[in-house]
Amino acid sequence: MRYASITDRLANLGSEKWAIHAEARRMKAEGRPIIELTIGEPDVPPDATLLAEAVRAMHAGRYRYSNGRGEPSVVSALVRKYAKRRGDVTEENVLCFPGTQTALFAVMLGLVEAGDAVLVGDPLYATYEGVIRATGAAQITVPLRPENGFHMKAADLEAAITPQCRAVLINTPHNPTGAVLTADEIAEIGEVCRRHDLWIVCDEVYEQLIFGAAFASPFDNPDLAERTIVVSSISKSHAAPGFRSGWAIGPAEFCTRLLSVSETMLFGGQPFIADMTAHALDNPIGTAATMRETYKARAARFTEALSRAPGLVPLPPEAGMFIVVDVSGTGLSGEDFAWALLREEDVAVMPGSSFGDEAKGFIRLSLTVPDTHIDEACTRIAALATRATSPKERYA
Repeated sequence: MRYASITDRLANLGSEKWAIHAEARRMKAEGRPIIELTIGEPDVPPDATLLAEAVRAMHAGRYRYSNGRGEPSVVSALVRKYAKRRGDVTEENVLCFPGTQTALFAVMLGLVEAGDAVLVGDPLYATYEGVIRATGAAQITVPLRPENGFHMKAADLEAAITPQCRAVLINTPHNPTGAVLTADEIAEIGEVCRRHDLWIVCDEVYEQLIFGAAFASPFDNPDLAERTIVVSSISKSHAAPGFRSGWAIGPAEFCTRLLSVSETMLFGGQPFIADMTAHALDNPIGTAATMRETYKARAARFTEALSRAPGLVPLPPEAGMFIVVDVSGTGLSGEDFAWALLREEDVAVMPGSSFGDEAKGFIRLSLTVPDTHIDEACTRIAALATRATSPKERYA
């Protein structure tokens, strides 16, 4: 039987990147005492008022078909949210999707196709290559260097541009590194995009989980408004990943063109989830503030403990729910270190190779576990690092 070429383009770009996480879950189900530091799932529940609003809406009959753009309740809430950042926002600038991932997939379908190319920083979130390759476009990586705090630099972006490039995908705050671009850095990147007529797609899902730096976005820069599309959701900000409620905000013409793509994919979301999302956006809810302080403290806890281990260099994040650790000083790649850590110490982390070539010497640790688990994980990670750097023990 024959298959569409998309299945070849996406081969090994899906669950394969999460092989350690899947194996850890299997081992845990068998009774192994696994400390799981793989995925970014908030360890606090959604605010009780969000659950109550979802239940209220369902009992009120808000479970019928919706429309392609989004329910009026959530579209209006998104207009209010983004108009505070840049005044000229209307419902024509909004499209609702079930989560950031779906929004990003649809946006890429609307911008690029076979023969085009998309620029993206490396390290990059594990699904980015898939959403780019799904369109038929090529991915071109821009190195995000540790010595620059993993911030994308305009000169590195410009050096990577080819005549096929149509868009740049940026992620600030950044997963996996937690880097937060400054307004000046974004302006410099934006100037490169203006010169080369590139779209800017900005994933801002960690916007509310910044530890101290100021949040900046190309969306807020009037000079970049005509070429910027933001994708985001309530998954991280409101600890509600399972509700799958996200959106894209962009130029009216783009949203009008993309609407038919969205309707073909989905023909609307769930009205009761839309009402819950509108409540989340319109009301002061402290979930993000709680997570912000918790994750900042946990990142510091990891940094302090792992800095004492041989061959390990933790790089404190500026935002988000992860910390990356350079393990190259142990003589192991991030992939080898992560598998050894799981098999020998019952600690599951993500290898940096899941996030691109520039991260091959790193591992990524989630900040979404209690302090007691962090302390025990650090003890086990340090034990492996000590063995790996010992002249009496060498790992292949």
